[in-house]
Amino acid sequence: QVQLVESGGGLAQPGGSLTLSCGASGSTLSSYLMSWYRQAPGKERELVAVITRAGDSTNYADSVKGRFTISRDNPKNTVYLQMNSLKPEDTAVYYCNARLSVFNYWGQGTQVTVSS
Repeated sequence: QVQLVESGGGLAQPGGSLTLSCGASGSTLSSYLMSWYRQAPGKERELVAVITRAGDSTNYADSVKGRFTISRDNPKNTVYLQMNSLKPEDTAVYYCNARLSVFNYWGQGTQVTVSS
Protein backbone atom coordinates (compact mmCIF):
# COMPACT_ATOMS: atom_id res chain seq x y z
CA GLN A 1 0.00 0.00 0.00
CA VAL A 2 1.30 3.43 -0.97
CA GLN A 3 0.17 6.60 0.74
CA LEU A 4 0.63 9.75 -1.33
CA VAL A 5 0.47 13.25 0.10
CA GLU A 6 0.46 16.34 -2.10
CA SER A 7 1.53 19.77 -0.90
CA GLY A 8 2.42 23.16 -2.31
CA GLY A 9 -0.91 24.26 -3.65
CA GLY A 10 -2.39 27.66 -3.00
CA LEU A 11 -3.26 30.96 -4.61
CA ALA A 12 -1.12 32.35 -7.41
CA GLN A 13 -1.49 35.32 -9.70
CA PRO A 14 -1.66 34.88 -13.46
CA GLY A 15 1.89 34.57 -14.74
CA GLY A 16 3.08 33.32 -11.38
CA SER A 17 4.61 30.04 -10.30
CA LEU A 18 3.95 27.24 -7.86
CA THR A 19 5.74 24.00 -7.12
CA LEU A 20 3.75 20.97 -6.05
CA SER A 21 5.30 18.08 -4.16
CA CYS A 22 4.08 14.52 -3.77
CA GLY A 23 5.59 12.54 -0.94
CA ALA A 24 5.07 8.85 -0.39
CA SER A 25 5.09 6.41 2.47
CA GLY A 26 4.55 2.69 2.64
CA SER A 27 6.65 1.95 -0.42
CA THR A 28 9.47 3.36 -2.50
CA LEU A 29 8.30 5.33 -5.51
CA SER A 30 11.18 4.29 -7.74
CA SER A 31 9.16 1.30 -8.97
CA TYR A 32 6.17 3.39 -9.98
CA LEU A 33 5.24 5.38 -13.03
CA MET A 34 4.31 8.75 -11.55
CA SER A 35 1.81 11.25 -12.87
CA TRP A 36 0.04 14.47 -11.98
CA TYR A 37 -3.63 14.88 -12.81
CA ARG A 38 -6.00 17.77 -12.23
CA GLN A 39 -9.72 18.24 -11.96
CA ALA A 40 -11.45 21.56 -12.35
CA PRO A 41 -15.00 22.16 -11.09
CA GLY A 42 -17.53 20.53 -13.38
CA LYS A 43 -14.86 18.85 -15.48
CA GLU A 44 -13.38 15.39 -15.69
CA ARG A 45 -10.02 14.58 -14.19
CA GLU A 46 -7.28 15.02 -16.80
CA LEU A 47 -3.69 13.91 -17.12
CA VAL A 48 -1.24 16.79 -16.76
CA ALA A 49 2.19 15.16 -16.79
CA VAL A 50 3.84 11.76 -16.46
CA ILE A 51 7.39 10.66 -15.68
CA THR A 52 9.00 7.25 -16.06
CA ARG A 53 10.47 5.28 -13.17
CA ALA A 54 14.02 6.44 -13.77
CA GLY A 55 12.93 9.96 -14.63
CA ASP A 56 14.45 9.71 -18.10
CA SER A 57 11.28 10.44 -20.01
CA THR A 58 8.36 12.79 -19.48
CA ASN A 59 5.15 13.66 -21.27
CA TYR A 60 2.74 16.56 -20.91
CA ALA A 61 -0.74 17.61 -21.81
CA ASP A 62 -0.69 20.10 -24.67
CA SER A 63 -2.24 22.74 -22.42
CA VAL A 64 0.78 22.79 -20.09
CA LYS A 65 3.69 22.04 -22.42
CA GLY A 66 6.49 24.56 -22.04
CA ARG A 67 5.06 25.84 -18.74
CA PHE A 68 5.03 22.82 -16.39
CA THR A 69 7.87 20.47 -15.52
CA ILE A 70 7.51 17.12 -13.78
CA SER A 71 10.51 15.68 -11.96
CA ARG A 72 11.26 13.07 -9.34
CA ASP A 73 13.81 12.47 -6.61
CA ASN A 74 13.70 8.75 -5.97
CA PRO A 75 16.04 8.77 -2.93
CA LYS A 76 13.70 11.34 -1.35
CA ASN A 77 10.62 9.39 -2.47
CA THR A 78 9.16 12.59 -3.90
CA VAL A 79 7.73 13.78 -7.20
CA TYR A 80 7.41 17.44 -8.14
CA LEU A 81 5.42 19.57 -10.53
CA GLN A 82 6.95 22.95 -11.26
CA MET A 83 4.26 25.22 -12.68
CA ASN A 84 5.26 28.48 -14.37
CA SER A 85 3.35 31.10 -16.32
CA LEU A 86 0.17 30.06 -14.56
CA LYS A 87 -3.17 30.86 -16.15
CA PRO A 88 -6.65 31.09 -14.60
CA GLU A 89 -7.58 27.94 -16.52
CA ASP A 90 -4.94 26.04 -14.50
CA THR A 91 -7.22 26.39 -11.48
CA ALA A 92 -8.04 22.88 -10.27
CA VAL A 93 -7.39 20.27 -7.64
CA TYR A 94 -4.11 18.57 -8.52
CA TYR A 95 -3.64 14.88 -7.75
CA CYS A 96 -0.55 12.74 -7.60
CA ASN A 97 -0.81 9.22 -9.02
CA ALA A 98 1.45 6.18 -8.67
CA ARG A 99 0.96 3.22 -10.99
CA LEU A 100 2.59 -0.20 -11.13
CA SER A 101 0.91 -3.00 -13.03
CA VAL A 102 -2.58 -3.38 -11.53
CA PHE A 103 -1.75 -1.15 -8.58
CA ASN A 104 -2.96 2.43 -8.83
CA TYR A 105 -2.71 4.92 -5.97
CA TRP A 106 -3.96 8.50 -5.56
CA GLY A 107 -3.23 11.29 -3.17
CA GLN A 108 -5.94 13.42 -1.60
CA GLY A 109 -5.26 16.37 -3.88
CA THR A 110 -4.11 19.93 -3.40
CA GLN A 111 -6.01 23.01 -4.57
CA VAL A 112 -4.37 25.41 -7.01
CA THR A 113 -6.17 28.68 -7.67
CA VAL A 114 -4.89 31.17 -10.23
CA SER A 115 -6.54 34.54 -9.87
CA SER A 116 -5.71 38.21 -9.65
